[in-house]
Amino acid sequence: MDRLTWQQGWKHRWTLWVFAWTALGLLATVIAVAGSAPEARARNPILWMDVPDVAVIRVGDTYYMSSTTMHMSPGLPLMRSRDLVQWELVNYAHEVLEDSDALSLRNGQNAYGGGSWASSLRYHNGTYYVTTFSHTTGRTYVFQTDNIEKGSWRRSSFRPALHDHSLHFEDDGRVFMVHGAGDIWLTELEPDLSGIKPGGIHQVIISNASRVAGPNIGLPAEGSQLRKIRGKYYLNLITWPRGGMRTQLIFRSDRLTGPYEGRVALQDRGVAQGGLIDTPDGRWFALLFQDHGAVGRTPFLVPVRWEQDWPVYGVDGKVPDTLDLPAPRDPLSNVVISDEFDRRPGDPPLPLAWQWNHNPDPRFWSVTERPGWLRLRTGRVDRDLLEARNTLTQRTFGPECAGWTRVDVSGLKEGDHAGLALLQRRFGQLAVVREDGQRWLILRHAEKDTPVVAERIPYESDTVWLGVVCDFRNLADVAQFHYSQDGRDWKPIGPRIRLTYTLPHFMGYRFALFAYATREPGGHADFDFFRVGSGLPR
Repeated sequence: MDRLTWQQGWKHRWTLWVFAWTALGLLATVIAVAGSAPEARARNPILWMDVPDVAVIRVGDTYYMSSTTMHMSPGLPLMRSRDLVQWELVNYAHEVLEDSDALSLRNGQNAYGGGSWASSLRYHNGTYYVTTFSHTTGRTYVFQTDNIEKGSWRRSSFRPALHDHSLHFEDDGRVFMVHGAGDIWLTELEPDLSGIKPGGIHQVIISNASRVAGPNIGLPAEGSQLRKIRGKYYLNLITWPRGGMRTQLIFRSDRLTGPYEGRVALQDRGVAQGGLIDTPDGRWFALLFQDHGAVGRTPFLVPVRWEQDWPVYGVDGKVPDTLDLPAPRDPLSNVVISDEFDRRPGDPPLPLAWQWNHNPDPRFWSVTERPGWLRLRTGRVDRDLLEARNTLTQRTFGPECAGWTRVDVSGLKEGDHAGLALLQRRFGQLAVVREDGQRWLILRHAEKDTPVVAERIPYESDTVWLGVVCDFRNLADVAQFHYSQDGRDWKPIGPRIRLTYTLPHFMGYRFALFAYATREPGGHADFDFFRVGSGLPR
């Protein structure tokens, strides 16, 4: 090999070596840059679904939250989190609040907008306490357990219903509830929480608590959440000035019985009602909620700092859209799920995401009668969806969501309705209906309170896929129902429906599976599965 050939070869090898190392260096730089890219941040609302009247505690490094589901059964849901943004359902405090006509949709009565309301959640001397009240029954309820996730609950109740109460254990062993609207009361309980203590403290501790937000008040101060922090008592309340928005108030005192001084804590986008929570590393937040249109009332996490022993909410008085916390891995977790209705031995009949509209009648539903299917039987005659018992529901969610199912309707009798709905007072309902010996697909909605038939088409097959897509972006609050014969080729039916949150139901829209009779009981519908996503499958 001559010198020139050797030099050219060496140069070629050197060039390749330099190129390789340069490429490796660029790759390392790309990896380093990617590795150092900002981690996705959590955003408000932390749950874009109906989880109102939140109460929160921390036990060690674990957070627990209770909320309101009113007329639903089971009720008083309990969620767990390790980071305040990723939440999962772990339990309910009660399967049935009471077996009354109103709570069971019997004899023309209902508990829409009633049932159990805002709860209080506490951990004291190794026991978890979750308490609630019901204007439907006129009672206050106390549930206790030593294992909030898997334990059984010890239950007691007493009269009257202490409105929007906050349970408090004083250092000297006495037990109290702070409660009321407008005037805020302190009421002492028996040591075992079985009732109000005769001769105990029962007094107003803040008169006309709304006055700190101004003279023109629509909703009097309520939503008590009391916490003792560094020797002082801090009481969170909400009020609603006329022409304004839901407003967070904060009061403080050196003594439980007062006097209390108060101020407006937050007035931004109507984010209000909830309590203070700290992290193991010393940060503080307020877990509140916002009226978020038809999807319901959604939880917001608001940063808090302390100035001269006052909690200061928000960033420059505003609720941030982005939080200095990692984004949740799964925004839905197990709060909303797809369900194939396949049950192995030992499985619970229904996952925690499901709740019945009012108390169910166990005689007329099953996930074992036809394995792999949910069977809903018609046990009586009802006029419409809002009267139908054993309607099974899950939350809708934002910004967009879809729910779909496959139904075997071969077991329907004359006058039966079965299908998929969006449940609220102004509901939307896509049903297979058997009339005059023929099956029809009928879209019915109550967009203006009175139900109307928007479209009906004949349908002969024994099975049908039913789906609905909801758009909650920027409060669009509309939904479109669809049907399919194969789960891929979807056809819209009827117009897009306007979804409206109404106070008579006081709850965000829910996906609902239903079957009811209008002429005679005894028919049934079988649901193969229920699935959720951001859109219908294609």
